[in-house]
Amino acid sequence: MRETGAYGGFVYLLDPGERVLRLALVSGLPIDIFMPWIRVGLEAPLPLTEAIIRRRAVWVGVGEMANRYPQVGMVLPYPFASAYAPITLGETADGSGEGEGGGEGGDGGDGDLGSDAGVLGLLWPGTHPAGHTPVEHEGLRDGAARLGRLLRGIAAAGRPLRGGERPRVLLRRPPTRLGHEEALAAAWLTERLPEGHCAVELDGRISYANAAAAELTGIPPEELPGCRLWEKLSWLSDPVFEDRFRRALLSRRPTSFTALRPPDRWLRFHHHPDAYGVSLRIAPAPATSTEWATPEDRSARAMPGGRAAPVRVGALYHLMQLAAVLTEAVGVNDVVDLVAGQIMPSLDAQGLLIFVAEGGRLRVVGHRGYRPESMERFDGTPMDSPSSPAARVLSEGEPAFYGSPDELEPSFSGLPALTGKEAWAVLPLIASGRTVGCCVVAYDRPHPFSPDERAVMTSLAGLIAQALERARLYDAKHHLARRLQAGLLPRALPEVPGLDVAARYLPATRGVEIGGDFYDLIRLGGDTTADTAVAAAIGDVQGHNVKAAALMGQVRTAVHATAGAPPGEVLGRANRLLTDLDPGLFTSCLYVDLDLTARRARLATAGHLPPLLRHPDGRVTALPVIPGPLLGIDRGAEYPAMEIPLLPGAVLVLYTDGLVEQHGRDLDECMAELAQHVGETEARGSMDELADALLRRARRSDAFNDDIALLLLSPR
Repeated sequence: MRETGAYGGFVYLLDPGERVLRLALVSGLPIDIFMPWIRVGLEAPLPLTEAIIRRRAVWVGVGEMANRYPQVGMVLPYPFASAYAPITLGETADGSGEGEGGGEGGDGGDGDLGSDAGVLGLLWPGTHPAGHTPVEHEGLRDGAARLGRLLRGIAAAGRPLRGGERPRVLLRRPPTRLGHEEALAAAWLTERLPEGHCAVELDGRISYANAAAAELTGIPPEELPGCRLWEKLSWLSDPVFEDRFRRALLSRRPTSFTALRPPDRWLRFHHHPDAYGVSLRIAPAPATSTEWATPEDRSARAMPGGRAAPVRVGALYHLMQLAAVLTEAVGVNDVVDLVAGQIMPSLDAQGLLIFVAEGGRLRVVGHRGYRPESMERFDGTPMDSPSSPAARVLSEGEPAFYGSPDELEPSFSGLPALTGKEAWAVLPLIASGRTVGCCVVAYDRPHPFSPDERAVMTSLAGLIAQALERARLYDAKHHLARRLQAGLLPRALPEVPGLDVAARYLPATRGVEIGGDFYDLIRLGGDTTADTAVAAAIGDVQGHNVKAAALMGQVRTAVHATAGAPPGEVLGRANRLLTDLDPGLFTSCLYVDLDLTARRARLATAGHLPPLLRHPDGRVTALPVIPGPLLGIDRGAEYPAMEIPLLPGAVLVLYTDGLVEQHGRDLDECMAELAQHVGETEARGSMDELADALLRRARRSDAFNDDIALLLLSPR
């Protein structure tokens, strides 16, 4: 921190045997700030997990967090800059390897975390300029390297590489430059000031307050040290006031707010943060003047005094983070994975059970941390069963918390031994007044549930219920849509003597929509094994909905019905059919007529991307087929054909745009990269291996956002 000018820093260590990072050390900020992320699953979309998964430094500038990592930005909506570097147990721990913003330089590691130990993070104030300086870059890299060497030595000594149950806090102490007499004089100076002055620690607790602060707040002088004002005073209990303190800590900028001390005394609170804490100044404020007030101040002034907030702002932010996680859930498996991978670590829980109510019984749709044999006991439990806490909770509609086996055993004998857990939160999942299911969060050790924790878990159950209800609806619609699309695509490609074939379809959308990409392989002239004429088609209908899928089926049927005619005529007939139907959607199509005996192919295209040809010697070229108009636009359009030799060992690659197009990049450049990849793939490999390699490349792209249809043809 000293080397880079950072005001705060932290270290996460990777739990042995788990894909979880645990906060081990923090300085410059209170632990409360990190509560939603004390334990973090590696699947969480956070900058620190990206750093360790990709094995490179991640830099997040002022104002970038909300856009790049909205889960963090929602919980900490303050201006600050940060950086994260992986700590490895190898010979070096280099945090370099990317450009500004953390998005350059490929995907880094391959997901093998065997040599990874954790993550180093640093924080800078909201006044930090754009970019990072060489000093900051070198300091982050060297700091991660030094920590790696330190942890390597600890591992060599046989000691575990993990933090304690609570993170260690390193406090900066102000330099001692005042003698006793000078310190006494300084204290007397503040005592004579008419305004209140308080020295506040990073966790919000007052370490010193003058007499004016006691008089203005109404707190006896002996009770001020050690207290947090927003916990001590009901008229400061609104979360907006604690939020001002957090903003000062994270941004390292002064903040202020105005509050009404009942019945009619307005006070102005000013926070001035530094490396050692916050200096708080309290002064009377005019009751009518708002010329200095922010919109938040004015709303605060309008609030009645004496109201106590039921939940602290830390708990509210924690709940916001959990809500942000669940917005990413699509199917039921997503809900289970997100709750298990991200919410469980933040609650420091070791067990999870999610039931859905179905046909009067509780069906297990997901679990973590439980023995598989115990699932047989729980799955299918009647909803009126007296031996199930989940069934009781659903019948009563209220959550139940059991902090130890002694609390659960009297009502549900034998259940603690069966589950192997020692504390349980049993939460009913109720959405729109209807019982959706039940969620059980469990702990390996006794766990007292605080009022704030119970409030957060109860609210969380409502979020899970809504996410689960949406997910079940999605799964039903998604299953129906995919069955429709699968019915329109060929169930199996025909076997053609002398021709190796591979086909793939990869949907990209996560919603209910289905795509309009299609492919087909058609034997011509009969079904005898001597037939060597075959036709292939690939196309893409605009849109991702049922209408696009239905039109795709019509185009495929039209091409199939006229296959065997010259390629230009096949596309011309399909075009006239679509023009008469007037579907209002654009459709591209590429048609290929192959004669395996003559070793040639004839091609025509209706606005489709040019196919690639890998020659037997490994060269790859894009075929310059003269494109005709898209289908369904001009009834009289013509589609010129070209003929090419197709020698044994050559590979014809037909694909839709999802395989190559990347937002913001030139299409020719993307196609050149695809051609290079086709050429570099092992020429002696099978068509299936080549198809899988091309899809793996597409999946790794950050711009993968469209369906992919792929058809490979290679004469033997």
